Amino acid sequence: MKLLMHTCCAPCSITCIDTLRQEGTEPVLYWFNPNIHPYTEYRARRDTLSDYAASVNCKLILEHNYGLRDFLQETAEDIRFGKRCIPCYDMRLRGSFAFAAANGFDAVTTTLLVSPYQNRDAILAVGERLANETGISFLPYDFRPRFQEGQEKARELGLYMQKYCGCIFSEEERYSKRAQKALKAQRAEEAREKL
Repeated sequence: MKLLMHTCCAPCSITCIDTLRQEGTEPVLYWFNPNIHPYTEYRARRDTLSDYAASVNCKLILEHNYGLRDFLQETAEDIRFGKRCIPCYDMRLRGSFAFAAANGFDAVTTTLLVSPYQNRDAILAVGERLANETGISFLPYDFRPRFQEGQEKARELGLYMQKYCGCIFSEEERYSKRAQKALKAQRAEEAREKL
């Protein structure tokens, strides 16, 4: 079986590659992530994946598409958390299935299926729909039981570890939560000083 694995980052790929190899399947990694912003984040994740794939002798295809405008157009209708994720999954998996169809792959899977922070049901629904449209199988692996193992190995290897899913809305929420915590702490300190 010729398997294309849409790959979001090096840390998430670790146990996915290991699991597939243990089953006797050699995945071809496919980097197509126009959702990752800003460009410095996109480049850090791409370059870390490239280095990691080479270190474990895994073929990697890099689709160079820093797609800020494409991503914003895809998610513009509803940028609320959870709602924007579905068109994002669709965009990345649609690109992966198109590449697979054009290059003779039998099946597609994704490293998104390793993260407990991703909407597994939505990913599976998108993957199944695209499989039906293209005739290429979607393999719905559940890599999640090995998520923590992969994160620990990534830290041991000194790989770049991202702090948010990749989209600018997720980054905003990350900093917004941090800012809200800092503001609460500051107000609490000011209240203590008044006593």
